[in-house]
Amino acid sequence: MTQRKVLVIDDEIEFGRLVGRVARELGLEVEVTTNATQFMESIVRFKPDIIVMDLVMPGTEGIELIRWLTKAQYQARVIVATGYNPEYAKMAALIAKAEGILDVSTLAKPVRLADLRAALLAE
Repeated sequence: MTQRKVLVIDDEIEFGRLVGRVARELGLEVEVTTNATQFMESIVRFKPDIIVMDLVMPGTEGIELIRWLTKAQYQARVIVATGYNPEYAKMAALIAKAEGILDVSTLAKPVRLADLRAALLAE
């Protein structure tokens, strides 16, 4: 069995480190990015099974990246995390599903560790 891979994109470096640490403790391989360019390069090279994505970032927002993923027909499980209104995360999940990403879940920041672990381990 191959090790599952997690790609994190968040402009908040500390949050990315937290997700990375938790994912590694769960036996997952992790790569953390802080901007859209790094994220797009990592998708092609790293080929993650799970994407943990912030929605509100400078430059390119998470919804734009969701649309990019669907146009590329990329089928990773997406976990949308945001510290903004939880309805924004739900809206992003609905857009992702409408655009063809079937496995989308949401996390509200600040994230409880138990919720993060459960989201990363969900099948």
